[in-house]
Amino acid sequence: MEVQTTKIHAALLASPGIGHLVPVLELGKRLVTQLDFQVTIFVVGAEPSVLESQLQNFPKSSIFNVVSLPPVDISGLVDPNASIVTKIIVMMRESVPALRSQISVLKLRPTVLIVDLFGTEALPLADELNMLNYVLIASNAWFLAATTYFPTIDGKQEDEHIIQQKPLIIPGCKPVRFEDTLEAFLVKNDELYVEYLRIGLEIPAADGILVNTWEDLEAKTLQSMRDTKMLGRVTRIPIYPIGPLVREVKSPALENPVLDWLDNQPTESVIYVSFGSGGTLSAKQMTELAWGLELSQQRFIWVIRPPVENDVTGAYFSVGKGSDDTPDYLPEGFLTRNSKLGLVIPDWAPQAEILRHPSVGGILSHCGWNSTTESIVNGVPMITWPLYAEQKMNATMLTEDIGVAIRSKKLPTESIVERKEIETLVRSIMVEEEGNKIRSRVKELKSSAEKALSRGGSSYNSLSRVAEDCEKSLQGLVARAHGA
Repeated sequence: MEVQTTKIHAALLASPGIGHLVPVLELGKRLVTQLDFQVTIFVVGAEPSVLESQLQNFPKSSIFNVVSLPPVDISGLVDPNASIVTKIIVMMRESVPALRSQISVLKLRPTVLIVDLFGTEALPLADELNMLNYVLIASNAWFLAATTYFPTIDGKQEDEHIIQQKPLIIPGCKPVRFEDTLEAFLVKNDELYVEYLRIGLEIPAADGILVNTWEDLEAKTLQSMRDTKMLGRVTRIPIYPIGPLVREVKSPALENPVLDWLDNQPTESVIYVSFGSGGTLSAKQMTELAWGLELSQQRFIWVIRPPVENDVTGAYFSVGKGSDDTPDYLPEGFLTRNSKLGLVIPDWAPQAEILRHPSVGGILSHCGWNSTTESIVNGVPMITWPLYAEQKMNATMLTEDIGVAIRSKKLPTESIVERKEIETLVRSIMVEEEGNKIRSRVKELKSSAEKALSRGGSSYNSLSRVAEDCEKSLQGLVARAHGA
């Protein structure tokens, strides 16, 4: 095989779901614009319409290509009731042969393979095809710390955390409380547990780890990962904080009725309510949320989906109405009573554009890391409403460590958050002194993120180090390819 030396060609692999696709696309864009890499992004499980919508801001180029891998049928390979994470992992595993075939026929062979969290089973392709390999963690460094450390603990430590419900002590990092811990750790030896531990062990086998965070945001955790006397004895390989990886907003903004409505609202007067690309609520919780928004008397935009009982990821892959067209899972007459106060948007809204709009003064969020970083870079304070994955960890970080959010006294996944508390939370973040203090803090972090991404900033320099390290390592691959 010929090893290219003139331009580094990076192959990126994205897992199913917008939350995984967006940071991979944004990383690909930065590899092209900042490092002059050639980039080919391989996408698993994306609907053509979804992929097309995400690529609208990406100019077509001979050095930036996106390839959809053939769909895989996992119906006979995984329990239909398995978690969404388990299904994604199986989809990624079954896509490895197609990835190998697609890479093999590329005219300019990739020299670097970058996979996201659920693509680590593709890492051996790098050795097979004479490439370097990296893992992209689309979430934060604290999540990475828990993911890589948990598989190394002994039985006593595991029992203390999972059975006795004590915090998971991670060297040099904030402990993870049991109520915040990752779902994958909770049922020992079930399929998700086994798969996730495998991932945690495979990540440090790569040539490096790219993390969607920045130095000022998680300095303590990142330092621990670099210290061989602390967490660095587990991670062992270079850590590159390159975030935040967020969607760029077109200027001028796209035409959309939601944005037109925002143009007519006072500055920082609207709270945006969204549970991400897959999050869902129960019917009772949706009713309470509707009443809470109405009682708060604050302007709102609510991205809404039909309720799903006992499944907070019910809309990940993809109803009657009252007399005024209010869906029957909302209070009767809700749309009429709030016609001047807010907007209810079915299924999807242009979140990046909404959060950038000066009329938006807060977000009620599921705390997915994409939404979190988009809120921070736009200076928007948060009400946290974690649903699944690492979102409870994110909510704790945002409220207790970073100070850019408030949260319910209850865990939304375990009990109903009632309308009066929702009213209080919304008013606190939008019009009361607590919200003003948080707004000031998040605007400080906005400046920190902008500085990190600017030329000479910490994330900019970290990504440049990726290129420098690739160049050095590729010299060894060239020598090996020529039999040296």
